[in-house]
Amino acid sequence: MKVAVIGTGYVGLTTGVVLGFLGHEVVGVDKDPAKLDMLRAGKSPIHELGLNELLALSKNRISFSDDTTTVVRDSDVIIIAVGTPSQSSGAVDVSYVEQAALEIAGGLESGRDYTVVVKSTVPIGTNRRVAYVMLRTLEERGVIANLSFASNPEFLREGKALFDTLYPDRIVVGSKSAKARDSMRSLYERILSQSFTPPSFLARERGYSAPAIVETDPTSAEMIKYAANAFLAVKISFINEIGGLCDRAGADVTEVSRGIGLDQRIGPLFLNAGLGWGGSCFPKDTLGLIGLASEYGYTMPVVTAAREVNQRQQQVIVEKLQSELKVLRGRVIALLGLAFKPDTDDVRYSPALGIIQKLAEFGAIIRVTDPIAMANAKAELANLTVEYIEDPYEAVRGADAFVLTTEWGIYRDLDLGRVAKAMRTPVLIDGRNLYEPETATEAGLRYTGVGR
Repeated sequence: MKVAVIGTGYVGLTTGVVLGFLGHEVVGVDKDPAKLDMLRAGKSPIHELGLNELLALSKNRISFSDDTTTVVRDSDVIIIAVGTPSQSSGAVDVSYVEQAALEIAGGLESGRDYTVVVKSTVPIGTNRRVAYVMLRTLEERGVIANLSFASNPEFLREGKALFDTLYPDRIVVGSKSAKARDSMRSLYERILSQSFTPPSFLARERGYSAPAIVETDPTSAEMIKYAANAFLAVKISFINEIGGLCDRAGADVTEVSRGIGLDQRIGPLFLNAGLGWGGSCFPKDTLGLIGLASEYGYTMPVVTAAREVNQRQQQVIVEKLQSELKVLRGRVIALLGLAFKPDTDDVRYSPALGIIQKLAEFGAIIRVTDPIAMANAKAELANLTVEYIEDPYEAVRGADAFVLTTEWGIYRDLDLGRVAKAMRTPVLIDGRNLYEPETATEAGLRYTGVGR
């Protein structure tokens, strides 16, 4: 199939590269000249494991353009994967989606069949609005084309986006059109049947079975995306709330997580206590869901509480530092990790950045390190005085405390004895419960975890 992907961010680029790998003829569309130059040179503008390698494997079936109207003219499937940022009010900004819909409608031809797919995370009813905008534009142009519409939300984890695209738990298609559902089945046929040979660097896990396809109406598909992210956010906030009680009662939240995670009704995933969640999805989607509910005069106290607990986790870390060091002003605090999670350079809503802001208010001297997210963090923290140090051992040298803020593998493998000897005061605040308390203590560190 000929596929146009409008937007080459995390979702659009990952989707387009995978579809090209699976044999479709793909054109990715973006307005950013610098990004297009990188992509045409075979380099990904975002850090995502395996993306450069899969881009190389797909190079004969994927190209890039800045001209939406020309690209969509000969496409069978057109995927809208542009950004939907939060507005200051918390409402989701769908202006990029509507602009994409207008540009797409400006390029379609009479007598052709097109399937238009909304993959961006959008408020309920956006699929219907996209259809209205496009059909009205076609009518104004005097173009008679056979359009069908579908909602196809993504469920990708940054750092594992390619893996999640090739080996999803489910594929959700929301459409009232049989033609659109057929087109989506054809688009994803090799994923649904798992009939492709996996790339050597993205092996299929043993025991993985073909994913389910959930065919529903567009409104339900849009709600599935928000509900899924809200539930996961609530689950993380729940275990963090339990962790706070464990701190006071003397229990170990890692043991509690293991004990309740073995219950098949609960499951072990997203039960790791720590700094809380960040990134582009959970903060935006929980806020968007609350905003949507308010339009209907409905409150969502559980989701609202999850956001409050998540924000509180950053203050919990500061309080742990105060408990150990008493006065933070003039203290040297090293933070290991800036990305909101490992295997990505994304610092959007990163808990580490929130903690840095709080420490700066207390007058602490702040050092930071991260394997790949330093440049993005510098842009976000441009108004603060922060020392950026590549080597984690140098970052902790002479420090009064270090806070583990992102559970990168290189930090798991640190020589904690060397760390303790390099520090002025060997205080470790393990914000991700990465280390075993006994191991850290034996290395000479004063260990404090979250809920341990």
